[in-house]
Amino acid sequence: MRINDRGPFVDGRIIDLSHAAARVIEMIGPGTARVRLEILSAPPAGQAYFAVQVGAFRNKENAERLRRDMAAKYGRARLVTRADTPGVWHVVVGMEPSEQGAASLAGRIRAEDAAAAAFVVRLDSV
Repeated sequence: MRINDRGPFVDGRIIDLSHAAARVIEMIGPGTARVRLEILSAPPAGQAYFAVQVGAFRNKENAERLRRDMAAKYGRARLVTRADTPGVWHVVVGMEPSEQGAASLAGRIRAEDAAAAAFVVRLDSV
């Protein structure tokens, strides 16, 4: 199984598989399992990645609800915290190697979900 992203960040867990991926490796019943990870490649040093922030919440449950919705629609979404906004959960979608790619995703999110206040963020700054 190739893992491209981590999350959601739950204590004691390091990855979260989609339902389809769990079905492929026959993990549907137990819900959690011990795994072994092998790193095949890592991003080049200094490589910047961009994502789309779609919300920020003081209530983690509300942030997680939006994260699940965005992950179902766009495939990759996670919660991040920032040192300059303690106690706030930021919901970010995607992981694009270019700012233009993230801007395109932001436009798609705004077009498909009129309520989304989507804007591009650099991942190493969130």
